[in-house]
Amino acid sequence: MYSILIGLIIGIFVALLFVNIYFRVKVLKYYRILTKNKIEFPAKYILNKQKLEEEVLPKYPRFKNEINAFCQGIRFSVKVASILLFFITLLAAIMYYFEIRN
Repeated sequence: MYSILIGLIIGIFVALLFVNIYFRVKVLKYYRILTKNKIEFPAKYILNKQKLEEEVLPKYPRFKNEINAFCQGIRFSVKVASILLFFITLLAAIMYYFEIRN
């Protein structure tokens, strides 16, 4: 049981690595486009889609697709990483519980 849990945790860490690679490849491509064109907005708009559409997109209508793709990539990465970290914590708690019981 212990080795299965360790294997699952290692597998989830590998999945986190792939999320990081996804972030670097997909999201940073759009980030470079935005910074090259001097498009700046606070980080709080990334997770608040309504505020982004009301305040940022009207300022930069030409880069609407890039801004949306950048924000969606960040949101996706955060969601997936949060889920994977939850499962790592859950498996670690299970391992801790069974270690005490044995």
